[in-house]
Formats: sequence, C-alpha cells, structure tokens
Amino acid sequence: MGKQQSMGKCNLCGELVGHASMTRHLGACCQPQASGLLRVSKKRPPAPSFHLAIEGRNARVYWMHVAVPLSAPLSKLDDFLRRTWLECCGHLSAFEIGGKRYASEPSDEEMGMRARLSEVLEIGMRFFYEYDYGSTTALVLKVVALLEQGMPKGAVELLARNEAPQVSCQRCSIPPATQICTECAGNGKGWLCEACAVAHECGDEMCLPVVNSPRVGVCGYTG
Repeated sequence: MGKQQSMGKCNLCGELVGHASMTRHLGACCQPQASGLLRVSKKRPPAPSFHLAIEGRNARVYWMHVAVPLSAPLSKLDDFLRRTWLECCGHLSAFEIGGKRYASEPSDEEMGMRARLSEVLEIGMRFFYEYDYGSTTALVLKVVALLEQGMPKGAVELLARNEAPQVSCQRCSIPPATQICTECAGNGKGWLCEACAVAHECGDEMCLPVVNSPRVGVCGYTG
C-alpha cells in the first residue's frame, strides 16, 4: 500500500477530517457548547471519559478515536477493539501499560483486565495492545484528553474512524482491490480485484475480503 492522505469521519458532526487534524477537530466537537452532538441518555447519564486515539502499530492508515468511561475496566476496551477491528478466532490479547501487562487470560507474570482505566491511565500516556500472539495485530493507543461531559455511563463511544483506504489491484493495477491473498500479502502481489482473485495461482480459497481494519488479510479475519 502506497502512502496516501488518510481521511476519517467525525461521528459527532459528520465532517471528513484528515488523520493529523482529527484530534484537534474532536477537541472542539467534544466541548460542552457542542454537547448536543453527544449521544446522552436520561437512562444512562454521562460519565467522565478518556478520549483515546488508536492506530495500527505497523499500519497507521487504520485509526480511530474513542471515548471510554474512566470507570470502565480494560476488559470493556478489549471487547470493543475485538468487535470493531480484530475478532476472528477467539485469540488471546493483552495491554502493555507502563511496563505492565494486562492479559485476557493472564499468566503468573501478568495481571487480568479488571483494572479500571482511571487506575492505570493518565492524560498524555501512550500504551500498547496486541491481539493474537501468533499472527499478531498490534495497536498503539494514546490518552488524548479527559472529557468531563463524558458519554453515557458504561458505553464505549466511537468518535471517529478512518475511511477505508482505496488500494489498487497489484496484478492489473486497477482499483479497487477487494480480496487479499494470505500467501502473497507480504510480497507485493496479494491485493487483488475480483477478476484477478479468481485467476490467482494460489486459488481464491486463499483469499480474504479487503476490510477496513489493521487485521486485514490476517488469520481468518473477514470484518
């Protein structure tokens, strides 16, 4: 995939904004005077939340911004990441925060994911996440800000997400690629249009759909 301008949609106002500008844009959209844009429920009153910026560690074209209540356990963020970007075969996962590991199934040297975000995170902190210890998808997360207005209690709110990258077929050069060969993904020949996927020497059974996720083409992930 060549370098390209990565755009994303703000879910609060609907505007398309560049990756580099989205943090600043959301800082304005999440201000109290714009609180009418936030999904507030009388049944679930707003709770103070952390604004997190998340991107693929080795695939920065995939990114999103979320708001997570300070009271939420790490397991809730883990569940959101799995449902939104990652889940394929029930693999293990872990956060690395301040040199400590918080795992979905902790070993003797690890901690579980019961810790609340307010107990382990602070504004400005960078931390890491990995899903699947074999064919690993790694993420980088940053605590951007504290949202006093917050989100409905208990909810993880998707504030913004990148638009799906447009990739040309690596066989005929015609966009868009819609399939990716898991055998050829690493050699510059794996991104294929529908026609080229059918004719591909590895067979279409080796192909996975192109999806808007840093786990595209990995394991059995289909989005």
